Amino acid sequence: METRTANAEVLNDLILINNDRVNGYERAIEELTPADSDLKTLFVKMIGESHKHKMALATEVQALGEDVEEGTTNSGKIYRAWMDVKAMFTGHDRKTVLNNCEFGEDAAQKAYKMALETDGLSANIRTMITEQKAELRASHDEIKMLRDSQS
Repeated sequence: METRTANAEVLNDLILINNDRVNGYERAIEELTPADSDLKTLFVKMIGESHKHKMALATEVQALGEDVEEGTTNSGKIYRAWMDVKAMFTGHDRKTVLNNCEFGEDAAQKAYKMALETDGLSANIRTMITEQKAELRASHDEIKMLRDSQS
């Protein structure tokens, strides 16, 4: 029973982080200029990635017989820094938007790392979290490469 609850809590925290990620990229899209249509396409892809992750996480929470969290990490226990990133998206240039996005991606990596350090995760949940972390790492690296290519 305790393990089931711990697993559900970790999964719910990751759901909230993915909600934050969606909100952050939606805000970032609002800050883009028409010249940044390539970033809009990338950010929409990343929003879709987080929706996919949330659905997989929520399915596992429901399978554990627990309630799925909604909203963002105001009440999350693993990570809150993405909220700071969202507050920074206020009329910045392309490089600054990418900087803020990379910060948010770093936050997601930290949250997933902390989730994997949780004792008592079932093997299938550990595998899912590991796979999602790897996908998010690829997104992080793409954002970082774009940011570093800015002059």
